[in-house]
Amino acid sequence: MLSIIIPVYNEKEFIREVLRKVKTIRMEKEIIVIDDCSTDGTIDVLEEEKGITLIRHQVNQGKGAAVRSGIRRAKGEYMVIQDSDLEYDPSDIERMHNLVKNKQLPALYGSRFKGGGQFLLQSFIANKFLTFMTNLLYGATITDMETCYKMIKSNIMKTLDLQANGFDMEPEITAKLIRRGIKIREIPIHYSGRKYQEGKKIDWRDGVIAILALLKWKFK
Repeated sequence: MLSIIIPVYNEKEFIREVLRKVKTIRMEKEIIVIDDCSTDGTIDVLEEEKGITLIRHQVNQGKGAAVRSGIRRAKGEYMVIQDSDLEYDPSDIERMHNLVKNKQLPALYGSRFKGGGQFLLQSFIANKFLTFMTNLLYGATITDMETCYKMIKSNIMKTLDLQANGFDMEPEITAKLIRRGIKIREIPIHYSGRKYQEGKKIDWRDGVIAILALLKWKFK
């Protein structure tokens, strides 16, 4: 079984369609949705949804904290994180799961760059730089460190002792996998980045925090 963890914060416009697409994935799965104290009516939509496990945060804590709540509840052999907007195509999850199962991979990343994803210019530059920093610091050869689609064996994910509360969860996961000697494979995925006017939440400050996280987990 695959555990699909969906952290949500103020995504009333998109979450219903995201869940519709996730539910159509043809495999045994559990869908764990963590509402991180949304204020826009997202929770009302989620409470109407069937076939999901809903976790509610009473205080907004950040994406990393929401993901940790999902990890604790997850029961699948593998787990993957699905963002609550429409930048990523959930149909790619099925291809990723087929590959990890057939090859018994410990970790598989969906690479937006290998898939020719559509980025905002500043997002493209930031993601390329953060991936370059990751490869430089950790001796890796990945193409997309910040990708949301990280499919990882649950018995590994549950022992990473994740601490980040925000978007710096992404470099923390990658750094800890590499430091354990776990090989990260990649597969091309679809990606269509949304604009800030459409609700994109990550910005340049998160890029700085990611760099600090890479340095922290390199030397800690």
